[in-house]
Amino acid sequence: MKTWAAWWRGRGPWLRRGLPGLVLLLAGAALADRLFPLPPAPQYSPLVTAADGSALHAFLNPTQKWRMKTELAEITPALQRAIIYKEDRYFRYHFGVNPVAIVQAAGRNLFGRGRTTGASTITMQVARLLEPKERTFGNKMLEMLRAVQLEAHYSKAEILQLYLNLVPYGSNIEGVKSAALLYFQQPPDYLSLAQTVALAVIPNQPRVLVLGRNNAQILAKRNHWLRQMQAAHLFPNQDIEDALAEPLDARRHGAPALAPHLARRLVSQFPGQAIIRSTLRRGPQAKAEDLTLNYVRRLRELGITQAAVLVVNNHTRAVEAYVGSANFRDAATQGQVDGVRAVRSPGSTLKPLLYGLAFDRGLATPKLKLPDVPTNFNGFRPENFDKNCQGEVTVERALVYSLNIPAVRVLAEMGVPALTDKLRQAGFRTVARAAPRLGLSTILGGCGATLEELTGLYVALANGGRYGALRLASPPRPPSPAERGETTGSRTESSFSPLSAGEGGRGGEVSLLSPAAAFLVNETLAQRTRPDLPLGYENGLHLPRIAWKTGTSYGRRDAWSLGYNRDYTIGVWVGNFDGQGSPALTGADVATPLLFDLFNALAYNSPNTWATPPASLDFRLVCAESGLVPGEHCPNQILDYYLPGVSSARRCAHQQEVLVSADGALSYCRACVPARGYRRQLFPNPLPEVLAFRAAQGLPAPRLPPHNPACRLVRGPDDGAAPPLAITSPLPNAEYLLNRGEKQQLLLSCAAGPEVRRVFWYVNDRFVQAAGATERVFFQPLPGPVKVSCADDHGRNVDVQLLVAEQ
Repeated sequence: MKTWAAWWRGRGPWLRRGLPGLVLLLAGAALADRLFPLPPAPQYSPLVTAADGSALHAFLNPTQKWRMKTELAEITPALQRAIIYKEDRYFRYHFGVNPVAIVQAAGRNLFGRGRTTGASTITMQVARLLEPKERTFGNKMLEMLRAVQLEAHYSKAEILQLYLNLVPYGSNIEGVKSAALLYFQQPPDYLSLAQTVALAVIPNQPRVLVLGRNNAQILAKRNHWLRQMQAAHLFPNQDIEDALAEPLDARRHGAPALAPHLARRLVSQFPGQAIIRSTLRRGPQAKAEDLTLNYVRRLRELGITQAAVLVVNNHTRAVEAYVGSANFRDAATQGQVDGVRAVRSPGSTLKPLLYGLAFDRGLATPKLKLPDVPTNFNGFRPENFDKNCQGEVTVERALVYSLNIPAVRVLAEMGVPALTDKLRQAGFRTVARAAPRLGLSTILGGCGATLEELTGLYVALANGGRYGALRLASPPRPPSPAERGETTGSRTESSFSPLSAGEGGRGGEVSLLSPAAAFLVNETLAQRTRPDLPLGYENGLHLPRIAWKTGTSYGRRDAWSLGYNRDYTIGVWVGNFDGQGSPALTGADVATPLLFDLFNALAYNSPNTWATPPASLDFRLVCAESGLVPGEHCPNQILDYYLPGVSSARRCAHQQEVLVSADGALSYCRACVPARGYRRQLFPNPLPEVLAFRAAQGLPAPRLPPHNPACRLVRGPDDGAAPPLAITSPLPNAEYLLNRGEKQQLLLSCAAGPEVRRVFWYVNDRFVQAAGATERVFFQPLPGPVKVSCADDHGRNVDVQLLVAEQ
């Protein structure tokens, strides 16, 4: 056996002489590679796919061609074998140029024997497709050099992928994937063997063999090649026989066009990316589009022309259906506007968050009674949707019935920044920008929000108060060198397996509400006995088991309905993109029926019991009259949820014990009560505004007997014996503009405790009139600053300042 040293002694001189030449050759090749870089990567047609990879929406590339990128995973073994057998049987073994084929082709061309051919390999064809040139001998040599250069940089798999992405199929269709989708409506990896071979035979004559027009010729060529492949044992005999028997039923179809609004949004977000994988699911997307289109058609006679829908998976926060408008192609109704991202007035849809925050701050529990009476909040006088008031309502009723006055009262107590800060954390961009200027009207829709923002908020409610950004697309995978058109200088082999694309995680979460508060909101919104239940759903047969909330903007311009269960949250907006209102446009009447249809179609089998109370929640007995912890005079008690250590422990005082004379004509305080001849009696103790409302409505409102006139004890307004006195009209610090030609008057009214019988009105410290506590008094003011004062029969006094001007 020769040793290494002996081998080197025998061949060393020859190697030493050849090594410099080899080095020079490699250096020259590297220099040529740098001086003549590979052409740029082809420009693909942007393609938006569903989460499973199926095509949703395709666009023409910048050169107005359908050139959809075929991924490595879509190049099936059958497609590989068919293309390589037909085009370049030695593809896997040569270095870009096949010398044997060149010699054979030269012989045929010189001596005229057989078919004239150029002996182009697949790699050479890729070079020609990347840089189209006139077919001359010189250009053929350039193709060979480019082919060798391609082989030096890319793997065989990447070269075959480039070829399949560039081969022509007539008209403006290029690439196997474009042909498969436009002619067979299937991606390449879903084609049958017969369809695969049919696509393999067309590129040699793309102008002659046009699917849908020359199917008979293509069928003959397909069967010819199938028989050759059968003779070469390329596929099992049975597969070949089945393929031969399969008819060729192909014609030109339109490009995939689902989810047009999201597709354009993602293409804009990921410019230059050939394939964008969205989170949508093809089935729910198609169903949501059909339901929305058909539903809006029925609303046209009501002057309602558009709707938008968003369907979100609560577990992953992935958007599974995205409908920006009822009909993207309807220019008359501005169908290209994306209603998912349009900023609109949210109406009452923010109230669940408000009450959830009130639960977390200990300001409310579900059974707590709130005043629902006409109220002036520093110049802001909200009204309920139906213009009526109920006196006092529980928090859960205020939410289910979407009452405006109690909601404004809770926001006034909590503070507007507490709400806007949470909305900012929940991604409400318009609210975040306008937060310093927002006031109490925010909770009634006096701000801007999008369907995407509102749906994300309700996803948080379904997830126990935890908010996370919605997911629209999976993060793109890094492109291969061939896809980038890079010249890495190193050749890498890769198989025809799919390239992995990482899925986005849940991302950072923000706690908007505690799980306990979110559960209380969910329990309330899941109630089925409610006024916003659409007509026809009373029997519950088609009523999905969900929690939902409706909303209607001022002027009936926007109708909202947002619902959720354990698995899905669905947001619906209905209206007109031009802002035109409609008398029929309310969340309950026109948005909720579509919401229910969507839930019944997409999540019909969702579990019924999807919300369970967290351990941080408990029960306690409360007074049925006030919802507060029972006091000394609370015989009627009910159970209510509360947050231990958080919820207020204020005791109920809805009744007060008063010492009255035996005939009930006088009341006594502790200082003037006689030694005998008196008794104890319970009197209602509502807030002054509630008492005034009851009196104005003609409802029973028992008042305390007048206080003992012989009592010499001076009682101040803050002795705690009675509720305070308040002027409800005119408004403090307000400016009134009166018509000089008319004798216009201003209303004087107040809210007083039950013990007050008479009040005394003064204007600029001049007596005007004595009146009953609930009586309405009018006076004609003079222009300029005006001071209005009111005193009651218990010695309390209050005044307000205002400005009167004439025009």
